[in-house]
Amino acid sequence: MKAIYNSAISKNTASQRLVEFVRDTYQTNDFVPLHAPSFTGNEKHYLLDTIDSTFVSSVGRYVDQFEQQIEQYTGSAKAVATVNGTAALHAALHQAGVQAGDLVITQALTFVATCNTLHHMGAEPLFVDVNRQSLSLCPQALSEYLTDNAVFDASGLCIHQATGKIIRAILPMHTFGHPAQLDELMAVCLQWNLVLVEDAAESLGSFYKGKHTGTIGDFGALSFNGNKIITTGGGGMVLCHDAQAGQGVKHLTTTAKVAHPYEFYHDEAGFNYRMPNLNAALGCAQLEQLPTCLAAKRQLAMDYQALFSSDAGFADYQFVVEPEYAQSNYWLNAVICPNSEARQQLLEATNQQGVMTRPVWQLMHTLPMYQHCLRGDLLTSEWLADRIVNLPSSPILSSSTDNQL
Repeated sequence: MKAIYNSAISKNTASQRLVEFVRDTYQTNDFVPLHAPSFTGNEKHYLLDTIDSTFVSSVGRYVDQFEQQIEQYTGSAKAVATVNGTAALHAALHQAGVQAGDLVITQALTFVATCNTLHHMGAEPLFVDVNRQSLSLCPQALSEYLTDNAVFDASGLCIHQATGKIIRAILPMHTFGHPAQLDELMAVCLQWNLVLVEDAAESLGSFYKGKHTGTIGDFGALSFNGNKIITTGGGGMVLCHDAQAGQGVKHLTTTAKVAHPYEFYHDEAGFNYRMPNLNAALGCAQLEQLPTCLAAKRQLAMDYQALFSSDAGFADYQFVVEPEYAQSNYWLNAVICPNSEARQQLLEATNQQGVMTRPVWQLMHTLPMYQHCLRGDLLTSEWLADRIVNLPSSPILSSSTDNQL
């Protein structure tokens, strides 16, 4: 039996208006998830084709096809498919030269996989504050931190003065699909001899000044998890600014096996990170629907924006819109509540009524395994973490929502 949720449970004007809006938008009284995949295209056809071919693992035509299609869509010099977004980020950082003992500057306002990747490489995150407009790594905060805490050694490497550790790279994350301030971040990288690797896990379909996210830095990493804008079930992709470096990533992620008709010779300690053909087949079908999905998500975001700007019950709430320099995929819609109490009320009331909302992730420096990490002033990150609520963001692709929620 379908569950029916009663919007009268909430006495809070904001939460009740939001619940009513979401139910009207999705035309359902059932549970509304935060972001669900939609399979309305060639998914079953391509998956059956893969099974019939017997090439279901990492060798198969759909893997090559998916990589080529991502290259064409993003403008990347080389795209390399991986088993998940974390593997993509690991391969990208490894190819970028990050080593055990290095520091990598990133944001505390991110999903834990960003930092876990560094941890398992033996590197450490160094947290710098985010920008209110982009929700991503703030170029000004980054520049100020480096000016106050970094020096160059005799070989030109950027060194954290107090610890003597090498600061190797910066790792901004395009939060909720909204592009970071990449020109300004690149300028800081050039000034301090740092590599820029983009955590673009959430930003397929997002563009920074006409260029796709993940293609401005040396490397970028996409995710195709089940909750992303398109999914391969589990999967990721390394976007490479340089084609030769991309060949290195492909070699690395394929156990570093040297091509030979029958011999098994591996010339370095590689990773078994290649995406299976089954997952790539699903990705090819999903990618065919990406333009329609992006248009639907943009319309949903505009509807949310209109609600929060016109309804008197939301006078103190701010809907998160794309930065003026960018075109966002609006992967997860978000609203900034007036304070932490209002955030908690909104979360409790909506979830009690079967409309899934979520707070932003716990800030990384508050987690037990990253409390010891170096950090700058994180006032903006902490302010946002107290106030952000993510809203239901599944795209509405047709008049029927039966297979989209």
